[in-house]
Amino acid sequence: MTSAPANPYFFATLEAWLSHLEVAHPLGIDMSLERITLVKNALGLQITCPVITVAGTNGKGSTCAFLEAILIAAGYRVACHTSPHLLHFNERARLQGVAASDAQLLVHFAAVEEARLRVPNTPTLTYFEFTTLAILHLFAQANLDVVILEVGMGGRLDAVNIIDADCAIVTSIDIDHASFLGTTREAIAREKAGIFRAGKIAVCGDPLPPQSLIDYATSLGCDLHLSGRDFHFQGDQQQWAWSGRDKRFSGLGYPALRGANQLLNAAAALAALSALHHRLPVSAQDIRLGFATVELPGRFQVLPGRPTRIFDVAHNPHAAATLYRSLDSMGYFPYTFAVFGAMADKDIGAVLQPFISLVDYWFCTDLPTARAASALAIKAQLLALGVAEERHKDGGIRCFADPAKAYQEAVAKAGEGDRIVVFGSFYTVAGVMAYRNNLVN
Repeated sequence: MTSAPANPYFFATLEAWLSHLEVAHPLGIDMSLERITLVKNALGLQITCPVITVAGTNGKGSTCAFLEAILIAAGYRVACHTSPHLLHFNERARLQGVAASDAQLLVHFAAVEEARLRVPNTPTLTYFEFTTLAILHLFAQANLDVVILEVGMGGRLDAVNIIDADCAIVTSIDIDHASFLGTTREAIAREKAGIFRAGKIAVCGDPLPPQSLIDYATSLGCDLHLSGRDFHFQGDQQQWAWSGRDKRFSGLGYPALRGANQLLNAAAALAALSALHHRLPVSAQDIRLGFATVELPGRFQVLPGRPTRIFDVAHNPHAAATLYRSLDSMGYFPYTFAVFGAMADKDIGAVLQPFISLVDYWFCTDLPTARAASALAIKAQLLALGVAEERHKDGGIRCFADPAKAYQEAVAKAGEGDRIVVFGSFYTVAGVMAYRNNLVN
């Protein structure tokens, strides 16, 4: 085990490390691989098992969860790095589906800091860069069969892209993070395709892939698998089927993850596993078991009990449209209550637009980060979209200081036959989840 030297920037707890990293680099997001690559080289970081990297505007977390569940069901030693987390940082590093402990992570935080300090003209690292290196270092020493990596933002310049992917998946492509990635699908697709590697497997699950992605994969000589060309899926009310270039799986049960686009994500995951079959063979039974047991909090997560409660981290227009379709297919509810909070840099009006006719009561919330839009700013967006502040005799739009208070009020007002939708930023869903967990504990 690596021991931390006597240095004021080594910390005894994970919480202290994370607090330090939030202010250690002058920019929260710094799109460059130069600094992290220097520290990676100083660490001697290498991952020798197959690596699957997943990018996309939406569906990344679900696709990673599908891959993880199927590969674990097949008996492989699997690690998965996702971001952001909902309740605990440790969720970002899973080994065999279990979050790494603080003790496991601290060893590798210290290792990254030791390596960073050895680099001439010592570079600073962002929170995401530093923590990604620590998690990758943990994985590199864990004797694994396969590593799954979720891109944080974009692809080409994301921290996880310091590792060469044996198979790279782009799930969906839409406008988000435009100030960093571009303002068109073509530009954004090229950024996401930056995770492709020459001669390696590339999968795109978007049914309308921009030409820029196809052209870049072709220029690299990738083995490119496109939805609708190289793999297909179809289903009825009972089951679904998937077919690829030389494999077919029929009679599949629908994944345990609910939502309008989950078959798109599941199909891309199967395309990747089919292409990797010579290195990581999985059976039809492994696939069925993986889809039946997969879990991912905050993705059209429907809680048991009444009123019906749905948690979803839909925070951009593409994800919001998908959430709307999922909600619309649920059947009749007398009233729908929405608890919503979002980051100020999101297209909040476009996120809210699909729900204007669906939601009866809006509970707008502040969030515990300077990046968030205020509840009053969200209310102004709703008013601009034509929502009446006094939509019903007991109100239509209300503002709250935090998600827990908004959720408490929604529960107090909702009848047993109604539904409550908690959506928007991860902070929104996490705030309500933490409140509910405290009630249980």
